This record gives sequence, C-alpha cells and structure tokens, in this order.
Amino acid sequence: MTIKVFGHKSPDTDSTGSPLIWAWYLSEIQGTPAEAKLLGTPNTEAAFVVEKWGFETPEIISELSAGDDVVIVDTNNPAELPAAINEANVIQIIDHHKLTGGLETKGPIDITIKPLACTATIMHQMMGEDAAKMPDNIKGAMLSCILSDTLEFRSPTTTPVDRALAEALAGELNLDLGAYAAEMFEAKSDISAFSDAELIRMDSKEYAVDGTKFRVSVLETTAPKLVLDRKASLMESFKAVEAEDGVDQVLLFVVDILNEEATLFVPNDLVKGVAEKSFGATVEGDQVVLPGVMSRKKQIIPALKV
Repeated sequence: MTIKVFGHKSPDTDSTGSPLIWAWYLSEIQGTPAEAKLLGTPNTEAAFVVEKWGFETPEIISELSAGDDVVIVDTNNPAELPAAINEANVIQIIDHHKLTGGLETKGPIDITIKPLACTATIMHQMMGEDAAKMPDNIKGAMLSCILSDTLEFRSPTTTPVDRALAEALAGELNLDLGAYAAEMFEAKSDISAFSDAELIRMDSKEYAVDGTKFRVSVLETTAPKLVLDRKASLMESFKAVEAEDGVDQVLLFVVDILNEEATLFVPNDLVKGVAEKSFGATVEGDQVVLPGVMSRKKQIIPALKV
C-alpha cells in the first residue's frame, strides 16, 4: 500500500513542501512507496514553489479510508486533519508545533517533534547522510519551507539550525537567498483572486481560550495595503465564516513582513478586549498595530486572553 504523506488543512508552503520532501525520501531512499497529498488548495506562495521547482501539484484529498497508511507532517492537531484520521493507520508524525493531543493510533509509531522553525529542517536532520542525495528540486522545496516559516529569518521561531541549513541549500542551488525570498513573498502577497472568506481561511487555525472558540487567521504579506484596503468587507465576512465554521470569533492578523509588525482587525468589543488583554494594546477604531508580532505559534496563540 502506498503511504499518504500530508500536512494540515489550508496548506501553506511547509505543509505543501514537506509532504513532497518526505514522500521522496520514503520512496527513493527507504524504498517504501509514498505519495504527497494536500488537504486543500495550497496558498499562492506554496503554488509558486511547486511550479518553481517543477513538481506536480499533489492530489487534494478530503477523506481517508480505514486502514490507509499515512504520515502526518507539520501538525499533530486532529482539528487540522481529516475527520477519519483516527481510523487510518498513522505510522509517523513529523512536526514542530506543540503537542495537542487527540490522535489515536493502531500501535506504537515514530513521532518526531522538535522546537525548530520548520518541519523541513527536522526532515533534513532525520535523513542524516542521505540528505546529500537530495536532487535540486527537493533542496529547493526544503529551502522554500524554511524561508516561508521563518519569514526569511525575521520570525522569532527562527533557530540557528534553520538559518544555517537555508544558507547552505541556497549555496548549493546557486541562489541569491534574499532575491528568492522576495519572489516567494511577492507570490504570497497576491490576493487578487481570492474572496474574503478564502482569505480568512487561507492560513488559519482554530483555537479555544476559556471556552471561546477562535479562528486565528494570519495573512503574511509584503504589501499589507492590499489587505487593509479590503478591511470593511473582510470584517463583514467574519460573520459568515464564524457561522459556517462553528467558531465564536475570527481574529485576523495582517503580518507586514518587511516592517515586522501585525495589524489586528477589531470589529467588536470582544476583539478589542482580546487585543488589550493579550498584547497590552490601546485600541482606537477598528484596527490596531502590534509592533514586532510576526508568529502565530510563538507570539499570538500563547498570548491570547479573553
């Protein structure tokens, strides 16, 4: 049986690239047939990376069959995985997020969770000497994952291990690291083709705080004005997304990559309170700038209070 390798719903670059990397490793190095899959349409940056490095876009799946052999990467949260995940045969998890709980496996499995900025970095470590066998497209996918998850080393999640690997890969690929990162971020910033609801869900995770269920959405961009100009319609669309997704409130953070700050949209008193209690912000009007806030994982989710 061919192993299905996939990351989380609303796939970003790491949840698109890491399945490609690990499916290559399992198939070509370990001799175990594996295929990368996606749990949704990749964002514009991830789609750019797939095309840039000559991959076919992995098949998008929404369901699993009982007994499917699967490897989960870049998440361990059941809320970000197919509903039938506990009926599948999960054989491995590779991740860099906090342990969430809720997954149940058929037997003992191989789990690797490390405090690095990127799943692809962990994979490089796990490959050991076999990493030298990576073809250029796999190296390119790995570099892209690191640059995306670290926002070209601006994110506080960045570790020296991630940075050293990215710089080494760029050297091997004869790439100008800064110029390539700019290409990626330009692709990520093109939101013209997306509806408000698609933007809200594009890079989002559900998270509960003291019984309040949030959809915490992040839009990372080098052109924040393109998002801020749609503020009124985006906030109006919060209501439909909340109703459809069964959450109490959307929190939308527009991360300005170059200025290293986030703007939180503030549609009501609940979000105003969240901004003030969580980030010590003074809110006037329907948005607030949060200097230095770049990472949902390290700076937003752990800080949330209601």
